[in-house]
Amino acid sequence: MTKAEPSKSGTIDDLIATIKTNDPTADLELIQLAYEFADNAHKGQRRKSGEPYIIHPLAAAQKLAEMEMHQSIIIAALLHDVPEDTNVTIEEIEENFGSDISSIVAGITKLGKLKYRGVERYIENLRKMFVAVANDVRVMIVKFADRLHNLSTLDSLPPKKQYRIALESLEIYAPIANRLGMGDMKGRLEDAAFKYVYPKEYKWVTNLIEEKYQTKEAYLEATKAQLERELSGANIPFNDVHGRTKRMYSLYTKLIRYDRNIDKIYDLIALRVVVPTVADCYAALGVIHKVWRPLKGRIKDYIAQPKPNGYRSLHTTVFCENGEIVEFQIRTQDMHNEAEYGVAAHWHYDERGAKIPKKRLQWIVDLAAAQKDIMVRLKDLEELKVDVFQNRIFVFTPKGDVIDLPENATAVDFAYAIHTDIGNTITGARVNDHMIPIDQALKSGDLVEVLVDKKRKGPSPDWLKFVKTNHARSAIRQHSKRSLASWLLTKIKTEEN
Repeated sequence: MTKAEPSKSGTIDDLIATIKTNDPTADLELIQLAYEFADNAHKGQRRKSGEPYIIHPLAAAQKLAEMEMHQSIIIAALLHDVPEDTNVTIEEIEENFGSDISSIVAGITKLGKLKYRGVERYIENLRKMFVAVANDVRVMIVKFADRLHNLSTLDSLPPKKQYRIALESLEIYAPIANRLGMGDMKGRLEDAAFKYVYPKEYKWVTNLIEEKYQTKEAYLEATKAQLERELSGANIPFNDVHGRTKRMYSLYTKLIRYDRNIDKIYDLIALRVVVPTVADCYAALGVIHKVWRPLKGRIKDYIAQPKPNGYRSLHTTVFCENGEIVEFQIRTQDMHNEAEYGVAAHWHYDERGAKIPKKRLQWIVDLAAAQKDIMVRLKDLEELKVDVFQNRIFVFTPKGDVIDLPENATAVDFAYAIHTDIGNTITGARVNDHMIPIDQALKSGDLVEVLVDKKRKGPSPDWLKFVKTNHARSAIRQHSKRSLASWLLTKIKTEEN
């Protein structure tokens, strides 16, 4: 029920056929030319697997074609390793394929040097990645496709290298895909890396779900047919109703949170309902609740309040026939494309590079502009992972603004995310109309009101024990240093007098 993974070795004819189906206006001759250009440049080169090197850029391009990307991105994927691994230069690519495609390839070439070579260089390389993404997100879209195919051929590499590449994919690439709203790519990267990073856990999850999926899929088909009849009977149009099985790594992380009890996982298999309009989304939700009783607290409206990465959908979990619990996800086609492809949806062949809302990329723009004199220690790399790559939650201000925070963030982190002065003077917090301790972890969907005392001298150094964001930690440390410096100056003046 999940999409089939692309084959490891397709042909240029397969790629052309996919593009022709998805984009009848594509310049197929230019794509053929790009393939021949790359094939000639890589002539005689082979991958560790023994396959001709051209198989790799071809597989990356095929993945992007399946995502219905614009031809410029697909061509860049075909050419992405040419400057780094051959004698052909960026200038020659620009001469043959234009400045737009060559700029994408140049960005990918810079990212090709991003490898773990010690903490200091790694953090600097991550900064380069953020700069590249902030300048042109297409660079990262191609890089994801490149990494996905590399993960599918890890068996050809030594175990240590397998682990390093898979761990980096799990901790860096997949979370960035998530922040960019690319849910399908995030899931593919995680699942491809899972068995190399956590082989025992991968085997456990595989055995656990094999029988569960077979049983639930048969039940879901009957539920799907019933829902289609109910929607038709209520004159609610729908584009598609299909099942969605939870991805392996996503299931594993959720099992860990639920004491490894699979019976507590209600979205193991879900039904997705794709309808023409937003009004149809809510109408379909009404039909589902009329037929089946919803679970209390399991209705989530991500249309009215989208996730920070742009995800929009209605979610509800209900009791179906024989007491079975089923999750439904209801969305329009545009919402579905955004949920699957995130910012990449803006470069579908028919969009021609529509502008992405600035707010969607602000987090990465901020990172790209981060101070270069950041203290370089292993701890800082871990802090970077928390701020950027950890699971995110979103909470609301009393005015309805969305604040994007790392998992387990507190009211103090929230206060500093609004403004440093608010963080420095926070005395308490009200969450969903209830007073909470300022060190209590917030949850997605919480409505948070910060209580401040403008007479407060500043933050307590003890807050460093529980805050999660780099910004909060830095602000507390800076204030502590200023306070210490002020105290020393006062002491010196007093002694002089």
